[in-house]
Amino acid sequence: MLLDNKVCLITGAAGARGIGLKTARLFHEHGASVVISDIDEAACEAVRQAFDPERCLVVVANVTRREECRDVVERALERFGKIDVLINNAGITQPVKFEEIDPEGYDRILDVNLRGMLYMSQAVVPHMKAAGGGAIANTSSVSAQRGGGIFGGPHYSAAKAGMLGLGKAMARELGAFGIRVNSVTPGLIDTDITAGKLTEEMKAPILEGIPLKRLGLPDDVANAFLFLASDLSSYITGATIDVNGGMHIH
Repeated sequence: MLLDNKVCLITGAAGARGIGLKTARLFHEHGASVVISDIDEAACEAVRQAFDPERCLVVVANVTRREECRDVVERALERFGKIDVLINNAGITQPVKFEEIDPEGYDRILDVNLRGMLYMSQAVVPHMKAAGGGAIANTSSVSAQRGGGIFGGPHYSAAKAGMLGLGKAMARELGAFGIRVNSVTPGLIDTDITAGKLTEEMKAPILEGIPLKRLGLPDDVANAFLFLASDLSSYITGATIDVNGGMHIH
């Protein structure tokens, strides 16, 4: 049990085929109590019925609202008494070209992906400091590294690159308090974002550019988060772990 007796908060974790829910399930299997937050109320209710209520708290929340992030943390502390791990996973994308980005789309993409990471981390960090440490890991993207993806516009790449920069700065500042901050950069993962959009015609040339010759699965990313959340990575901070099958090697 790599996370026995730990309390782990995962944002954006109610999507049925998403990275967040797979991560929550894996953490739960490894002994953690999990706090799942998501903006989708119906999805949250479905997840609430699927977990052991003794070791799971599901909260409907919008990570772009600071007060709602603080509420999630307070409810987690009331229920479990601590938060050992935060996974900043909430994110959205928008497949538009550079010249098609409008102010509303730009704000929405930056707010959910980057501001949400900032607000939830700010809500959690004081309690990790008081406890003497913790682990934070963030879902960035290969698009932050290669300058664009397949289903995300340039503003999505900017937001995900911002998460990498913010994460490294947090690692430098918070290391003295025993708080580790790392990021994961998934490649093309088979989730709801790609469902119905990735045709067989599109898939063939994409797989040609992936040395492992397959799309990633949510399990692949969840396993990386398990490593970063556990004591196996106790001397790792400010790092970026690529989970892309070799799609981007640098």
